[in-house]
Amino acid sequence: MDIATGLVYTAIQATKTAECVVTIELNPAVLQVTLLNPWSSQLFDHPKIEQFIGDSFDVIEGLEDHSFDRILHDPPTFSLAGHLYGGDVYTQLYRVLKRRGRPYHYIGNPEGKSGKSITRGIIQRLKVAGFSRIDRKARAFGVVAYE
Repeated sequence: MDIATGLVYTAIQATKTAECVVTIELNPAVLQVTLLNPWSSQLFDHPKIEQFIGDSFDVIEGLEDHSFDRILHDPPTFSLAGHLYGGDVYTQLYRVLKRRGRPYHYIGNPEGKSGKSITRGIIQRLKVAGFSRIDRKARAFGVVAYE
């Protein structure tokens, strides 16, 4: 699952190894840009990509338990979509992951001034949601969680 699809590059890359890639995008303007971008066109015609439009939290709430091996959580900045950094989202991610599934949460610069604080909060909320181990991946600008 690719949360906050953006220009869909990640989802397209994921189709090379995944049976199916679910994408979620809220902003219709972003989808218009993908229509105009020739490198994003697979969002609309790739047989392995299933697209959802709406608030990621609401979409995830409606998904079946234990249905994903991997989740890429790449929400907009905290100031734009703070609810996507909340404990309820991480609880839902834990619920929809298959056993031994892993979410990757893109943060930006986890070592930057605001990144350190945001990363600490994310790690704490992931643990409360049920993940037993969270690894910082500074070179990948995020964290990976394990059950």
